[in-house]
Amino acid sequence: MRLSELPSTTSFRLAVFFLGLFWGASLVLFAVLYWLTAGYMTTTVDSWLARESTSFLAVPPTVLRQRLDAHIAINPDLSRPYTLFDRNGNRISGSSLTMPNNPILGRPFEFSEMQNGDSVPYRGLMRRLPSGDYLLIAQNARKLHEMSRMMVNALGWGCLLMLVIGLTGAVLIGAGTIRRINSVPNAIERIVKGNLTERLPSRGRAGDLDCLIDVVNGMLDEIERLMLQVKGVSNDIAHDLRTPLTRLLAGLERAQRRARSAEEFAAAVDAAIQEVRAVLNTFAALLRIAEIEDGARRRGFRSVDLNVIAAAAAEFYGPLAEEKSVSLRLERCREAPAEILGDDHLLSEALDNLIENAIKFTPPGSQVSVCVTRSAGTIGLCVTDQGAGIPTHEREKVLRRFYRGEKSRNTSGTGLGLCLVAAVAQLHALHLFIEDADPGCRVSLSTDAVGSAVRSMIADA
Repeated sequence: MRLSELPSTTSFRLAVFFLGLFWGASLVLFAVLYWLTAGYMTTTVDSWLARESTSFLAVPPTVLRQRLDAHIAINPDLSRPYTLFDRNGNRISGSSLTMPNNPILGRPFEFSEMQNGDSVPYRGLMRRLPSGDYLLIAQNARKLHEMSRMMVNALGWGCLLMLVIGLTGAVLIGAGTIRRINSVPNAIERIVKGNLTERLPSRGRAGDLDCLIDVVNGMLDEIERLMLQVKGVSNDIAHDLRTPLTRLLAGLERAQRRARSAEEFAAAVDAAIQEVRAVLNTFAALLRIAEIEDGARRRGFRSVDLNVIAAAAAEFYGPLAEEKSVSLRLERCREAPAEILGDDHLLSEALDNLIENAIKFTPPGSQVSVCVTRSAGTIGLCVTDQGAGIPTHEREKVLRRFYRGEKSRNTSGTGLGLCLVAAVAQLHALHLFIEDADPGCRVSLSTDAVGSAVRSMIADA
C-alpha cells in the first residue's frame, strides 16, 4: 500500500471517526461552559442592579440627588453610572448618560453610550420613581463582552488545535498500519517462493493484528510440519520400497536367465507375488494412516466399550500366541463399563497392532498382558510384553513412518504399526505412553495423562 491510500485504511478511518466524536463532545462541553459562565456573570450583574435600584425607591428626591452627586465623585469613570431623568428623558442628576431608546422598565437591558468617539456597552436597570422621574442604574458591560469573546476564541483555537493533533495522530497511526501491512505481503511472497521457515512479523503486543498474525503463523508452523512430514514420508517410501523392488527385479532377472523348467518359473512367480503383496500392504498401511489422520471418521463416533474390544482382540490373537508359546492374558475392568466416545474399528485396529507387536518381540515362554484400566475418571488400554523393550531415545522415533529400531531390523514388518496407533490415538484425543515394563515394554492409550509416563508423543508422530 502507498501513503496515497492512507484514507482507505481502517485504522485511519477509525481514528478520524473517534476524532469527530471527541471533537463534537468537546464542542458541546465548551458550549455548556460558555453558557454557564456567561449566564453566571450576567446573573451576578442583574442581581446587583436589582439590589441597588430597590434601595433608591424610598429615598426622598432631595436626598436622592445628593447621593447621586456623591456617587459621581466616588466613581467618575462611569464604570457604574447612576443617572436620574425627568419624565421627558432629560438628565436631572447623576452620571452623564443619555436616556436609552425604548428602555424596559423594571427589567435589565443592554444599551450603548458614546464616550470619546467610542461606543461603550452597558447593562442597566431603569425604574420609575414615585415622583414620576426615572432612575437608571447601569454597569459597564465591556468586561462581560470581552470574557465572552475570550471564551469563544478559546473554543475556536481549542477545536482547531484538537483537529490538527487528531489528524496528525490519525496519519501516524495509518502510516504505521501501512508499514505493518506492507511487511506482511513481503513475508508472504518469500513464503510463496519456498521459504517455509519465514513467518509474518509480529510485535507480540496482543493487538488485533498481532492476534491474527499469531494464528496465521501457527497455521504456517503446521504447514511446515506437514510439508516436512510429506518430504520425510517420500524419502522413507523411496528408501524402504527400494529393497523389495530391487529383490523383485533381481528375482525376475534371475528367473529369466537361469530358469529352465516350469517349476522354476512358478517358484520365481510366487516369490515375485510375495514381494508385490508386501509392497501393496505397505501402501495400504500408508493410505490407512492418511485416512485416520484426515479426521473425517470423527463424525461417526459413538460410545464404545473397551472391554469388548480387548476381549475380541485377545480371542483373535490367542492362537498366534499359542503358536509362539507366549501366554496372552486379559484383564478387564470389572467395576463399571469402560466406555469412551470413538470408532470401534479404529480402536480395534490400534489394539491389534499393539498385541501383534508384543507377541512378535516377546520370547517363547513369556507373557503378554492386555489390560483395560479405569481409575479417577481415566479410561484406557494397556499392552505389556516381556521382550527387549524400546530404549528411551527411540520412543519418539518408533512413532514415525517406516522407522525400525535397532533390535527389530531383522524381523518382518513395515515400521508402520506404531505410527498407525499414534494416528488413532490422536484422532480419539488419547494419550499415548511408552514405558519400561522391567523387563519388556508397556504401551498404553489413556483418556487422561495419569501415571508416571515418559511423555506424550502424539503431536510429534
